[in-house]
Amino acid sequence: MNDTAPKTPTVTLRTFTFEETKKHSHESLSVSIPEVLDPQYGMYVWPSAVVLAQYIWSRRADVKDKTVLELSAGVSLPGVLASRCGAKVILSDNADAPACLENCRRSCEANGLHDVLTVPLTWGEVSPDLLQLPSLHLILASDVFYEPRDFEDVLVTVVFLLRKNPSAQFWVTYQERSADWSIEALLHRWKLACVDIDLETFEANTSELAGSNLPGNHSIQMMIVTLKTDKDT
Repeated sequence: MNDTAPKTPTVTLRTFTFEETKKHSHESLSVSIPEVLDPQYGMYVWPSAVVLAQYIWSRRADVKDKTVLELSAGVSLPGVLASRCGAKVILSDNADAPACLENCRRSCEANGLHDVLTVPLTWGEVSPDLLQLPSLHLILASDVFYEPRDFEDVLVTVVFLLRKNPSAQFWVTYQERSADWSIEALLHRWKLACVDIDLETFEANTSELAGSNLPGNHSIQMMIVTLKTDKDT
């Protein structure tokens, strides 16, 4: 018996249901995300991804018909939700992580999305795939500010995209892990403006979102990053 043969990953389908109830109406949208029981980071939904998805849901009218790129998408909850809300979505992940790119495709298949592109992009690298991206309205990312050594590479990619698309916005959520970790100096260096978004303004200030137990008790921050203008200086 060959114990070295590759094992088939165990995949669990997890459903997230986003809802909004108004006086005379109720809207809901469910997204199915396959999670893989694997130690690799991108194989399951992280707390900050649910918060970003909640923000997309709250802005779904603005997202519709926009061209959206999700960086380091992993299992792609924000990008898949954006696509379900009518955006034209491109999912990306590390060019050296084919398993994560396969996650992106698996999530699209689980939601019947056949027109979502999957592109290999690595932070800090100006690759042919990066250069060939179409014009973008929105860039999404959750928990890309995880390791301080990667912060500048992430922003190099974001700055490249924003300079190519000056009116675009970068919507990003991240989990606070240390008071000593900050991207403020890097934002200043790369001439980026940042607006912090209060989670209460889009009903994300709770431990359970979209019918899940996420974000739990994790401290999640949300911000919108753009190129600095004369008004910001």
